[in-house]
Amino acid sequence: MEKNGMEKPLIGVPMGDPAGVGAEITVKALLDKKVTDVARVIVVGAKGMMEQAIRVCKAKARIHTVEDPASAVDDEGVINLMDLNNVDMTKLKMGKVQAMCGQAAFDYIKKCVELAMAHKIDAIATTPINKESLRAAGIRYIGHTEILGGLSNSRDPLTMFEVDGMRVFFLTRHMSLRDACDAVTKERVLEYICRCTKALKQLGVAGKMAVAGLNPHSGEHGLFGWEEVREIAPAVEEAQRKGYDVVGPIGPDSVFHQALQGRYQAVLSLYHDQGHIATKTYDFERTIAVTLDMPFLRTSVDHGTAFDIAGKGVVSAVSMVEAIRLAAKYAPHFKHE
Repeated sequence: MEKNGMEKPLIGVPMGDPAGVGAEITVKALLDKKVTDVARVIVVGAKGMMEQAIRVCKAKARIHTVEDPASAVDDEGVINLMDLNNVDMTKLKMGKVQAMCGQAAFDYIKKCVELAMAHKIDAIATTPINKESLRAAGIRYIGHTEILGGLSNSRDPLTMFEVDGMRVFFLTRHMSLRDACDAVTKERVLEYICRCTKALKQLGVAGKMAVAGLNPHSGEHGLFGWEEVREIAPAVEEAQRKGYDVVGPIGPDSVFHQALQGRYQAVLSLYHDQGHIATKTYDFERTIAVTLDMPFLRTSVDHGTAFDIAGKGVVSAVSMVEAIRLAAKYAPHFKHE
């Protein structure tokens, strides 16, 4: 779409697993002034589910069904919906794993990717899906990142968390801690410094990046581990020689606090929980995942389908509000090389 700096970005929201809370957090978020002030939104989902969500949330809203994002309106209390009509409401069981729901959730994401690739929407803000439901539907992808990467032909999408201006990348994610330690090599750290810097440029962000240490106090020159001396510091030094604005390793007990204070524009976390604990302890609900190194921008809530409370209208939409707001914040600056 045209990014003329005047019109609010148009964000696509796939409804998520119909048996989960996706429709409910979407309805609540789209009636929040913090969202409507900064973004226009089109939901890709099923009308029956969205109507049910409006009822259980006791929301004052009406659905505006559109065939194309260009028809989306920006009116108070109106939810723009591209209805894929792929949920049989008579067979839906809220809070349960169902193949129908896994397939529907995949269909919503696929349509959003098509719209983003065609530049009909400016970014995607995703709602929760369920891995078991995907498997029941025979979907070969395990989760959102894999689906988005596969559909956009992106080799290895990059995940960044953001909360209150602190941005955190991950050198490793879903592997055992023992394997993650083995993956901290000079080559991998250098590669990720380069990739993360490129990703920040996609968002229009410039400034210093810090690489976290792996061991307590970054190993104290080999007293409690040699990874910093042999792998991490040499990678940082080589990156500096190449012109990258990066420092490290910085003690993992202080680097995230320093980033929150504005000393660093981003931190490269070395394993899954190192960065997750830092961001989610600071503000669990407002920690938002951003997927980069793809042809389009994607943000996401960082919680699951909440099957235990689905359909009750009690779920918090704080994370969904933040995901849409972050997508709108970065969409005007996003560039894909």
